[in-house]
Amino acid sequence: MKAKGKCTTDHISAAGKWLTYRGHLENISGNLFLGAVNAFNDAVGEGTDLRDGSVDTYPNLAKKYGEAGVRWCAVGDRNYGEGSSREHAAMEPRFRGGVVILARSFARIHETNLKKQGMVPLTFADPATYDLIEEHDRISVVALPPRPGHNVRCQIVKPDGTTVPFEGLHTFSDEQVEWFKAGSALNVVRRKVAAGKS
Repeated sequence: MKAKGKCTTDHISAAGKWLTYRGHLENISGNLFLGAVNAFNDAVGEGTDLRDGSVDTYPNLAKKYGEAGVRWCAVGDRNYGEGSSREHAAMEPRFRGGVVILARSFARIHETNLKKQGMVPLTFADPATYDLIEEHDRISVVALPPRPGHNVRCQIVKPDGTTVPFEGLHTFSDEQVEWFKAGSALNVVRRKVAAGKS
């Protein structure tokens, strides 16, 4: 998913009727990226399955990738995740097997929410890198987990196998790196509580 223009928390995880499912991640994830505008063709909420070239809704693509064990990333433009502090906009991508969100910039609260859910929000070191990503490209994130004080090495992998290297910037602290390793901040808390009871 490469979003064009605004990609607010409502584009990522729509409210309205979907909020009746907020206690059920499987059901509410049926809205994942449903409002995102596809940067390649302006379609709303749908994109191309890179495995077979078929077109499907973003929620279905994320579910299929997750069920197939495909680790994926999404690409946003400027101020990705602006709007409400809705945590489901960070929970759903992780639940469906997402690992990294790349963007020119993030809304501060959403960036933190992504890290709490074990996701890796990265900003392009050169914002123009966003424009280099084409529909059938793959993104390779070479060095995870992120290390405080170091950029993350990434590559755009073209269909012919050529690569375009770029760097992703991050704001992870040592503690937040542990959140990523554990799968979420809550998993770290759970582990510490369990250790205290032993």
